[in-house]
Parts: sequence; structure tokens; C-alpha cells
Amino acid sequence: MSSMSSVAGLSKYITTLPKTKNSILTIIFISFISGALIFLIGNEYPYGIIEKILYGGSFGFGVLGISSIISGGIDQRGIDSLHGINLKTKHSMFLSLLSMTFISAILIIGALFGAIFHANVFINCLLFGCILIFGLNTLILWSVTKISFRRSAMIGTIQPLLILAMYVLVSYFSSYSPIIDSSLGSMILKVIVGSVIFILAIYSFITVVESPMKKNLGIGILDLLSLFIAHMNEGSKSLESLFDNMGEPISTVVTFISFRTKKGIKSLFVSPSVHPGPLGDIGGSNMPTILAERFNHFTMIAHGPSTHDFNPVATRELDKIESAIKTGLDKIEYSPKATLFKRYKEEKANIGVQFFNKGMVILSTFAPEGSDDIEFGVGLTMMTQSKSRCKVQDSIIVDCHNSFTPESGGVLPGNDEVFEIITAIDKIDLENEYHDIKVGCYENPMNDLGKNEGVGESGIKTMVIEVANQKTAYILFDSNNMEIGFRAEIIDTVKELGIDEVEVMTTDTHSVNTISRGYNPIGLTKRPEITEYIKESVIKAIDDLEEVEVGTGTEKIENLKTFGPTNSTELISTISSIVAVSKIIAPVLFISAIIIVIIWIFYT
Repeated sequence: MSSMSSVAGLSKYITTLPKTKNSILTIIFISFISGALIFLIGNEYPYGIIEKILYGGSFGFGVLGISSIISGGIDQRGIDSLHGINLKTKHSMFLSLLSMTFISAILIIGALFGAIFHANVFINCLLFGCILIFGLNTLILWSVTKISFRRSAMIGTIQPLLILAMYVLVSYFSSYSPIIDSSLGSMILKVIVGSVIFILAIYSFITVVESPMKKNLGIGILDLLSLFIAHMNEGSKSLESLFDNMGEPISTVVTFISFRTKKGIKSLFVSPSVHPGPLGDIGGSNMPTILAERFNHFTMIAHGPSTHDFNPVATRELDKIESAIKTGLDKIEYSPKATLFKRYKEEKANIGVQFFNKGMVILSTFAPEGSDDIEFGVGLTMMTQSKSRCKVQDSIIVDCHNSFTPESGGVLPGNDEVFEIITAIDKIDLENEYHDIKVGCYENPMNDLGKNEGVGESGIKTMVIEVANQKTAYILFDSNNMEIGFRAEIIDTVKELGIDEVEVMTTDTHSVNTISRGYNPIGLTKRPEITEYIKESVIKAIDDLEEVEVGTGTEKIENLKTFGPTNSTELISTISSIVAVSKIIAPVLFISAIIIVIIWIFYT
């Protein structure tokens, strides 16, 4: 499995937490049931079954339930007062529920052990459980709230201290609580030493896993994690500041085709060599929609040759792409001439080529084989070679990004795919007749489909180009790649509508990559509904056909701040290595800490 696949796979742990009231009700239920089970299992409680359920349930709710509910409220306010992030009341209450569930399980196991071996281990189990949840709370709060380790440990003590305080209080005022078999001084000593052991384990673990990230990229893994969660929970863009610190300015290009009528520009087809990532609304992730909305006419933002190295660090960087396009539009020379759309193939490489005035477009795909991003250097080579061979002014290279498999690698220098593309370009027919051109456009946001179906804000955009009675459909989904095989289904469907040639593309938007699959290509679900949208868009685009003039352009984008060459690869590989190392270090450290604490609590 690739590093990118490993990192994307972490997204399966992203989930939506229950509402606060649901967590509170669950705390009440689990605490009551746990207390009842402890009394029912134990031999030392001289009551009937009904009394054990009532007394035990009341004891469990009083000691575990009430303290956990109070802790859920206090923790949130404590983190908020310390200017921490990511801990709303529902998060805090769920953490209290999770911690209480752990300690309840330990107490029930302890009750079973005591019943079998006729030993009273309740207090020791309670102390061990409190130390365990102290460590859990500290680790989670330090990891996600962006407050210091010391302050996280302080907040982490609240729930276990409340539980112990409630236990002492209930024991003092009731005659049916478990017997305290240790002195108060002994209990305090056991808690302090056990907590220190866990603190050392947690601090050692975080120090080890943070080291590669700080050394390689100068950023902390906890900062990255906490700001990522803030983006997932609240749409915060604070993560951009972190990427800005590690980013580098680059120069790249944007290419475009403009179609105009006597009234002005009718449609614009743009291929920026800038990657729409990294995810959600961070950086350039929603670039296809943001850029398109900055033009007052139908605009398709296709996926140009670029990888995650070319992710803009902040949304503001998109201003530079917009400026370059608008500068280029002022320079375009138009004519009503274009050629037929033709296909060329070499091994897995499949390119669709059409000439417009003084330029050309190359739509590149490896379907039906899986593929990922075409690297900028490869795209630049394609551009240079095609311009030289075909004697054109502009070559608009599009990575159709329409055939997904989880293990698909990018098209990088040295790959066999590069030579296959180059050979396919060498096959392009240089004897082409030019004809008048008609263009029709249609777009639909597909509002009843969304990120869960792999559909971004721009939905579907279709442009039908008619040259010498040949109709070619350029279909663009605002999605991150396409489930393998779906492209072929779409092409067959569209050709039944009187279309001669079809290519299906995705924008590679990473705005759809915030759900639990990580990778989220279109076509995994709702294919019949998507197909209906395709049919509608093609029919409406045909109805919109009218004569146009066409021109092409290429503009350089300078000082675009992106992740930078090698930085994204280093980030992904570093995270991947941290995950791999954590799978070894975490069990060793924490199991060792648990064993030492068990020995300390139960055998001293």
C-alpha cells in the first residue's frame, strides 16, 4: 500500500459524535447498570436482588454518573478559558462518557475477580481506573485542543478527582457502598505515583512521534492534528497558516480556450497546472468552483498536470491564477476555425486531440486502467512536444482524472506511462482541415447529490462542440476521480444521444475528501441518478449550440505559494512513517505503563 493510501485510510476513524443530551443519557444508563452489576456480582453485599439493583444502581450513578456529567461541563469550560480549540460541549461530554465506560468495565471485571477469589479489590480497581482515564484524558486533550501538556494534564485530572471525591462522599453518607480497605494516605500515594508513570509514557510517546515532523518540516504533529480537526468540525482555515510556514513560491502555467459570440465570451475552458488540494476548503481544494465563479460566463476548470506538491497553501493564492487568466484573455486572437476531435492510443495511454485556431487541446487518460495525477514536469514535456510537433501556439493539456483505483500512482518522470503518452503525441495527424465551429453549454450543481456521492459544489458541466457535423461532448464533474469503469458506461450512454465523441473528466476537487472514505471518487453510488444528470446536460448543451469564434492562451503564474516540490511527498511519507512507528511504540509504552501501574496499585 502506498504512503498516500495509508494516510487516506486514517480518515475511516473520522466520525460524527452524538449530541450532548444523548451522551448524558448514556452516562446515566451505563453508570446505573454498572453499579447494579457490581453489587449483583459481589458477595460482600448482604441484600436481596432488588435491593442490590437499586442500591448498586444508585451508587454507580452517584459515583460515576454524576461526576462524569459534571466533568463533561467543566472540561469544556476549562479548555475554552485556556483558549483551546476543538472541544465543544458534545465533545467534552462524549470524552467523559468514554472515560466512564472504561472505568466501569474495570470495576465490573474487578467485581468478577473478587467474587471468584473472595477478595475485595474494588478500591484498587477504582484507583487503577482513575489513573487510566487520567492518562486517556490528558493524551486526547493535549492532542486535539492546542493547549500545553501541563494544562492538558491539569484538565485531565478533573474527572478522576471528581469520581474519587464522589466515592468518598457516598461512602461517608451511605451504609451500602463498597468498603474502603486502604488508608487515605495510601490511596493518594498510589494515585500520584501511578499518574506520574502514565504522564511519562504519554510524554515519551508524543516526543518520539513528533520528532520526525519537526525535523523534516518544522511543524508539530499535534498542531497539524488539532488544526485538521478544527477544519473538520468547524470549517476553520487556521490550517492554512501552518501550510503557509512550510510552503514555497513556484512558477507554473495556466492554459485556456475561449469561445465567444458577437455578444462576448460564451464559454471558457481552463486547465491550470495547479493542484486542487489538499482537502476540504483548505488552500486550493475548492479551486474549480472558486475560480469558475470569478468569471461572468460559463467556465470549466479542468485538471491540469500537477500533483500535491502544487497545492496552494491558502485560498488567497487563487487570486494569482485568476489574474493570469484575465491577463491572457486580453491577448487572445479569435477565429471561427477548429478541427474534428480525434483519438490516438499507445499501450495504456489514450489521448483525445482537437485543434482550435492557433492552439490545441489534449485530453489525456489511461482508462480503463487506473491512474492518478500527471506530474507538472511530464505535462510541461507534453506541452512542449505537442507545440513543436504540431506547430501551434498553445497546447492545453488536461489530465482527465477519470479512472480510479486505490493503488493508482501518479504519472511521474521515468514511468512507462510517460513514454506511452509521448509516443501517442507523436502519432497526431498533422493534416487537419479547419471548419466553422458551434458550441453549446450547460451546467447543473446536482443539488440532490453531494460530498457523500463524490460531487462537489459545481456538480456537472457539459460543453458540446460541433465541427463539420461532428458533435463532441466535453463532460466535467466537480469530483475527485471516477470509479473505474464508470467512464465507459457514460460514453456509451452519451453516444446514444447523437454525440459522436465523448470525454469525461473530473476536476480533482479535494473539497469532497472530508468524509470517512478519504478517497471519494464519483460513481461509487447513485450511478442511475448521475446518468440522468448526464443525459439532461448533453441534451441541454445540444439545444444551446450556436456559432462561435475561438482562441487559445497560455499564461505564466509567478510566485504562487504552494506546498512546494517534494514537501507534500515528505509530509505524506512522514505522516505514514509516524503511523507505522506509532503502531509499534504505542503498545510497548502504554502496555508497559499499564503493567507497572497494575503491579504498583494491586501489589504494594
